Amino acid sequence: MAALAKVVARQRAEMDRLRDQAATSAVLERAKGAIMALTGCTPDAAGESLLQRAKAGHRTLLEECWITLGSLPPLGTTTESRVGDEVLLPAIPGPVGPRPGRAPDAGHAGADAGDPDDGFTVLSRLGKALAHVATAQDLAACLLEELTADVDADAVLLFRTLPSGGLELIGHAGIDATLSTQWARVPPLSGVAALDALRAREPRWLEDLATDRERHLLIGDPPERWLSRAWLPVPAGDKAEVCLGILRTRSGPFSPRARHLLRAVARLCAGWLRSLGTPPERSAAASAATAQPVFDSLPGSAMLLTPLLGPSGEIEDYRIDAATEEAVDVVGRTGRQLLGRRILECFPSMADEAVWQGCLRTLATGEPFAGEPFAHQEVVDGAAELSTYAVHAARLGGALVLTWVRHESSDRQEQRLADVQRLGNLGWANWNLVTGEGSWSSQTFLVMNRDPALGPVRLADLPRLALPEDAPVLANAVRELLCSGLQFDVPFRIRAGDEVRHLRMVAEVVTDTEDEPVEVHGFVQDLTAQRSAELALVESEQAIVTQHGVLHAERTLAARLQHALLPLPTRPVRLAGLRVEVVYLPAQSGIHVGGDWFSAIELPDGDALFVVGDVAGHGIDAVATMAQLRFTAKGMVITGSSLTGALARLNTLLLHSRDSHATATMVLARYDPRERCLVWAQAGHPPPLLLRGGEVRYLKRPLGMLLGACSAPDFQEARCVLEPGDRVLLYTDGLVERPSEGIDRGLDRLAAAVAAHPADEPGSLAPLLASVLEGERRDDVCVVDIRVPPEPA
Repeated sequence: MAALAKVVARQRAEMDRLRDQAATSAVLERAKGAIMALTGCTPDAAGESLLQRAKAGHRTLLEECWITLGSLPPLGTTTESRVGDEVLLPAIPGPVGPRPGRAPDAGHAGADAGDPDDGFTVLSRLGKALAHVATAQDLAACLLEELTADVDADAVLLFRTLPSGGLELIGHAGIDATLSTQWARVPPLSGVAALDALRAREPRWLEDLATDRERHLLIGDPPERWLSRAWLPVPAGDKAEVCLGILRTRSGPFSPRARHLLRAVARLCAGWLRSLGTPPERSAAASAATAQPVFDSLPGSAMLLTPLLGPSGEIEDYRIDAATEEAVDVVGRTGRQLLGRRILECFPSMADEAVWQGCLRTLATGEPFAGEPFAHQEVVDGAAELSTYAVHAARLGGALVLTWVRHESSDRQEQRLADVQRLGNLGWANWNLVTGEGSWSSQTFLVMNRDPALGPVRLADLPRLALPEDAPVLANAVRELLCSGLQFDVPFRIRAGDEVRHLRMVAEVVTDTEDEPVEVHGFVQDLTAQRSAELALVESEQAIVTQHGVLHAERTLAARLQHALLPLPTRPVRLAGLRVEVVYLPAQSGIHVGGDWFSAIELPDGDALFVVGDVAGHGIDAVATMAQLRFTAKGMVITGSSLTGALARLNTLLLHSRDSHATATMVLARYDPRERCLVWAQAGHPPPLLLRGGEVRYLKRPLGMLLGACSAPDFQEARCVLEPGDRVLLYTDGLVERPSEGIDRGLDRLAAAVAAHPADEPGSLAPLLASVLEGERRDDVCVVDIRVPPEPA
């Protein structure tokens, strides 16, 4: 039991020690926050001040903290005074006892209870919270959390001035991401309350929305979300670089106590900001002020760029903090005129993906960046000059040194020579005849398919690289060059892996003062692609000539065969009392002979048979099919087959011919002179045309399908009784079809032409066809003109 009692006693003592330590830490942080609020010092300076006072008064640190907190007057008393644009709160006195009637413990209890008359309770609590704040964003969140209950704060914003005169949002709480992005950068415009407060170094209290919105640019979307606002400059010595904004959703003025508290909070924030060291903007400005004299003495175009981070933490732009006198932006600003401006404003081309990413890599890795050369036109002495530049970047601390390197004329010439060699697929080669050494350009090694590590080939050994059949010619040219000084231009071939390259080499001799050859200059060019194209063109031309000859021979043969199979009468003939005239016109375009044909014969019983047909296709096959159909059709009708029966058998014949894809159209007509009746049938052919009494019409087509299209077609006959003076035209589609129009339009044109040329004399068919056919004929034309003699007068 005694041992257990000792353990419990030790544990109680340890708990009391820890409790006292926690209480001491809490009181210390509150006392430090109060001193920071009064003096604007840093947390470390406030702690050091408390330690010094405790030593001087021979008190403990906890006693000094309670004495300090107990001696503070409530905010809102008349003990504070205004000097210029700052409120100077009374300095913390030396070691004194607690205020009358208030013991340290009672003061502590009152502070914890949140005495509404003691604003230092809030400040000490805030000072303690600031000990855990690391960034400006954390500071804004901490202020909102601590001030919500005391001043009804609904949003807190922290703006910092920029060298350009505008503002940058460095911390916010209580607003959404969209609004923070919209107000991340504030240009130096009039009517911005935060800017006005910083310039005047005096708070701006916006407590009447109707009046404030007329005088200021209000933050908010919509601005009515916050009905009252306060903007307080955060003092930093004789300057104010940060502005604290308090936004409230309720209307009405800020109470005197709230105003005094917010002034003290602004001073407390100044101490916190100083504890973080010099703000980056000021540090960059100081570095720029130091670097600018150096840049003033530098030649060329160079700049010192400071990265600017966006809300996402990524670099969105760069600020120009130093520039040489020769640095010129797109609108003509030079040197110091560029300071403080954004790089994308002055040089939009920096947004180029390669340059931008190169600069980011340089900042991240420290590895210098060299961009690709680019052309830039500039005016020199009033004349436009095209120069070549390249962008180089190097890291300097957290900044970037950007230079524009201008390529000198020699550099440009070398670049142009390299471009010529690359684009022309050629390379230069030199040989020193005195030393025997040679030098080739890198492109020559590529053209000659030689490893650069092996070095150039001696001039005398050059023919060994050529194919055996080309080596003697090249060797003779080299020999003539060295002996007689004759320039040569020789084509030769080499083997490069699995391919053969066609090369061309041109060389000349350079002589000394005694006219002795000392050097050979030349170039070698790869003509493989050109030579391959030439050979392909020659082969194609030969194939075209051969094909053209074959087609002409075929046309000649087909024309002779067609003429033998389809003799044309030289004048009108009489058949069954009718006058019949036939015209056949071959196509003018193409070299093939078509498959159009006709038949006009008198049958054994005195009737007349008229046939007009058109085989699809051209050439020998079409002529052969035409002959087969022509003679078979006549034989079937002569032997007694009906017109529809003949068409059905002809269709079967085509389906079983050697060319099973052959098709044809046809009109079969049989004229009975005794009844003057024309019976006709058709297979997919244009209808006959009838001219009677000056009126033109087409006969109504009976049912009939293209020959060779299906195995069981249906054909029907039609009858037409002719009268004296009637005229009937049978024709092929070449007379009415044109590529750019439908057949109906061609039929209308033929009808109009027949009506306009009613002449009855022989040979009148030629002017009719001339009026219908215009331009080049793409198909054969066959016409059978049937005329019924008029009644004798």
